[in-house]
Amino acid sequence: MRLERLTYNKIKIFLTSDDLSDRGLTKEDIWKDSMKWNQLFHDMLEEASDEFGLEILGTVAVEIFSLQAQGMVMILTVEEQENEIDSFEDGFIEMQVTMDGSDDILFEFSNVEDVIQLAVRLANLGIGGGCLYCLNNTYYLLMDGLKLEADKVVPMLAEYGSPSIFSIHRLMEYGKEVVKEDAIQTLVRYFS
Repeated sequence: MRLERLTYNKIKIFLTSDDLSDRGLTKEDIWKDSMKWNQLFHDMLEEASDEFGLEILGTVAVEIFSLQAQGMVMILTVEEQENEIDSFEDGFIEMQVTMDGSDDILFEFSNVEDVIQLAVRLANLGIGGGCLYCLNNTYYLLMDGLKLEADKVVPMLAEYGSPSIFSIHRLMEYGKEVVKEDAIQTLVRYFS
């Protein structure tokens, strides 16, 4: 589980598929009102509170983005209430959960050198394809058609970058297309 503070009241939590399976959960358990899911959520709130010194009172809005073969990204927003004390007298935290899913495997990288090193490793395993975009000095690698190989590719992508919650449509509209297709082979050909 990886935590990142986005704003004073917003935290991004990335849970890998391994994080979920270690706790005996699947992505589908989010839809259920299971005790395991509730326990995981409270553990995440406690860890976020400890790590960032964020006092979690009132309503917590939860946006969950399910990433194919990667796990999920949760955006927690602590919404301030006028009468926060009353909401905690009963010991409850109100949650508003929305979900979004994607079949794309999209990772972001802080510099192009990381993408090149990753491309060399993937090419050595015979894995190719991909599209490379750039937006606001961040590089985005979209890998598609990896259904059978996703389980071995995603951990390598995570070594060099972070899962992105951007939609590919946003990147296509606002980002710059660096390599349209076969990004892995193209990067290896020109930079290794």
